[in-house]
Amino acid sequence: MTQPVQLQQMPIPTPIASAGEVPKSDDNTPLEDSSKDDKYLTIKSPMIGTFYRKSSPDKPNLVAVGDIIKPGDKLCVVEAMKLFNHIESEISGKIVKVLLDDASPVEFDQPLFLVDPS
Repeated sequence: MTQPVQLQQMPIPTPIASAGEVPKSDDNTPLEDSSKDDKYLTIKSPMIGTFYRKSSPDKPNLVAVGDIIKPGDKLCVVEAMKLFNHIESEISGKIVKVLLDDASPVEFDQPLFLVDPS
């Protein structure tokens, strides 16, 4: 004789985005001098994933501080769901700052590079 079996569906945990801890400062000292960065353009991540500066581990970085870039130049790789997506420049200029470390997690619209367009 067979008995009916009841299946219980387990809830799937949902990832929750949380803001990082905000550093505190004295009233006299600014947290960051963003006025000098205002003249630069920001290249942002078009997707969530893992940021890589190289196209493969045995290759050199795609770009470095001081490099001159133009539209279509490959800047970095963002791995998303085991797919490696080359991020290309849409602007011309000089790389002033790389804002992430290699193999760092990256969010959608997170700044990756500062570029001096002049």
